[in-house]
Amino acid sequence: MSESKKEVSLVLGSGGARGLAHIGIIRWLEENGYEIKSISGCSMGAVVGGIYAAGKLDEFEQWVRAIKRLDIIALLDISWRKNGLVKGDKIIDTLIDLVGEQQIEELPIPYTAVAADVTGEKEVWLQKGSLFDAIRASISLPMFFTPFAINGVDLIDGGVLNPVPIAPTFGDHTDMTIAVNLGGPARFEKPKKAEPEEKKTSIFTAKISHYISKFQSSLITDSIIDLSAYDIANQAFDAMQGTIARLKLAAYPPDYTVEIARNACGTFDFDRASEIIKLGYTTAEETLGPLLGINQNEMDN
Repeated sequence: MSESKKEVSLVLGSGGARGLAHIGIIRWLEENGYEIKSISGCSMGAVVGGIYAAGKLDEFEQWVRAIKRLDIIALLDISWRKNGLVKGDKIIDTLIDLVGEQQIEELPIPYTAVAADVTGEKEVWLQKGSLFDAIRASISLPMFFTPFAINGVDLIDGGVLNPVPIAPTFGDHTDMTIAVNLGGPARFEKPKKAEPEEKKTSIFTAKISHYISKFQSSLITDSIIDLSAYDIANQAFDAMQGTIARLKLAAYPPDYTVEIARNACGTFDFDRASEIIKLGYTTAEETLGPLLGINQNEMDN
């Protein structure tokens, strides 16, 4: 491989907790001579992409690797409104605590978060202003999160209209565009849930507890909110996104596509972070490795 790095426009798709695979894919790219020069992301792709663009992916990865199921429940603030179950303020406030306030136009690499204006029936590209406002709009999963208003327009999850948002990268002058589709073909066998890892960093585990503890007084237990109750709705949403993604990728093909199986994990399985990050890394290796002339024996070693 040449000493010079290959410049990449990276497109990160939507898909709930499967989006943690984006972390593993980014790690593989970094280790193998790729330089990410721009990011377009939708929903969880907007989260990982925005945090990477802000230079805080290490902190975020440590955080998600340490998070537990009960921590996830604690971060869900019930809205009691008809247009969504969860407000999302706790999640965003926790990410701001972790990453710090950021303005998109001040990020070191170009970044676009894609949301959907359902009333106007169009995509909305968020390329300036508060990073976490853009992320909050892009993750507004219908029926689960309440919509988020920017400039007076109620926005929801961009995956409703474009789960793999390639178009924002069309003007990039990079060597290649790599898109990550989290709605890839389902595995025939249901993935087994990995055994929980031992916490290797007690200091960081304590830090996570600090972020979550502020919400413990209003903790929502599994008896009050059952995430599994949303499984059918989420499967339907995943099926819809998968169909749209195939059409978008056919109409506007990137140079290379990395696909994560749509049933690799559930929408809210963020407590399986280590397993899903590893899946992203190995899938990138299998898909993109041949570009660098890496054969399977070298991969295995």
